[in-house]
Amino acid sequence: MKLNPEHLKPESIAAQALGWIDDATRAITPPIHVSSTYLRDDDNQYRSGRVYARADNPAFDQAEAVLAKLENGAQAALFASGMAAATAVFQALAPGDHVLAPKVMYWSLRNWLMGFASHWGLKVELVDMTDVAAVQAAIRPGKTKLVWVETPANPMWTITDIAATAALSHAAGALLAVDSTVASPVITRPLDLGADIVMHAATKYLNGHSDLIAGALVARENNDFWQRVKKIRAQNGATLGSFEAWLLLRGMRTLYLRVRAASQSAQLVADYFNGHSLVREVLYPGLPGAQGHAIALKQMPGGFGGMLSIRAAGGEAAAIATAAKVALWKRATSLGGTESLIEHRASVEGADSPVPTDLLRLSVGIEDADDLIADLEQALQLAHQ
Repeated sequence: MKLNPEHLKPESIAAQALGWIDDATRAITPPIHVSSTYLRDDDNQYRSGRVYARADNPAFDQAEAVLAKLENGAQAALFASGMAAATAVFQALAPGDHVLAPKVMYWSLRNWLMGFASHWGLKVELVDMTDVAAVQAAIRPGKTKLVWVETPANPMWTITDIAATAALSHAAGALLAVDSTVASPVITRPLDLGADIVMHAATKYLNGHSDLIAGALVARENNDFWQRVKKIRAQNGATLGSFEAWLLLRGMRTLYLRVRAASQSAQLVADYFNGHSLVREVLYPGLPGAQGHAIALKQMPGGFGGMLSIRAAGGEAAAIATAAKVALWKRATSLGGTESLIEHRASVEGADSPVPTDLLRLSVGIEDADDLIADLEQALQLAHQ
């Protein structure tokens, strides 16, 4: 009996990677295709559909199909990194196009937008995406071609109303793209809320093991804009390696288990330190008093994610000292892995960062929540002695 993914829940789709079996060997785990080129037919045609691995790598097929299914999209495309995926969307626009992006967002993309993208001719405007009225005031009907949203937004974990922003974008003739790296399809499916494109830094939760760099886009429709994005991927050579695509597929099989475990632990950590005498503020959408909590309840049915930030009551010095005193948490940049990470984010982003200097960004992994809390508690205590 052949597996029918239409009748399965996403947990089963991810765990069995759509249930694909290798036709040649009947292997459950797919082979790694490493060939860079493919044989032409006798009449010089490519009836196999494969021409060159930069655009037609069969190693991508299963991972892209799984992700498209999980996001309820028409097609997915893998990229060499999250930045490669994100910038391809902007590169598919034309010089002079007006785009809106969040004031608080992933720092590397913000720098790229304000540097290369602006010099290239895009009219980039940064907006408080948590304020629907501000978005409505900034959008220019007929001129705004893309609205870029990141929710929850790194590293303040603010929430944008995807459905409301999609309605504003489409009314003005613009596309809506959502960076859903932190939420993952376990927690939010932006295409179901009206978004046109979803971006993932697949390095993070989709892979979940801190052992590859990858990015991905999922489109709601296979339209002309999406074809331009895919063409840019091939022409720029922003494609993933075969082994990395295999690792990504392996990681996605445990996506639902990992994200749910991290989300549950993150909620426990947030609850414990919310109101703590040595913590000025906890930033987490799962707290009732958090910005966007009511919206998060609607558009994050799978939980509130594994990312939170705390602001040390003793300021920058106490925050840096706390990060230095942890034992179980690891001082490292990234998120979404099985191990819990802590980072003084302002030090990473530099002088122009909008991030408060007392902020520590926490990526909660799949360790025991009590152990994580105890380690952070002792670090805070030592930092304030």
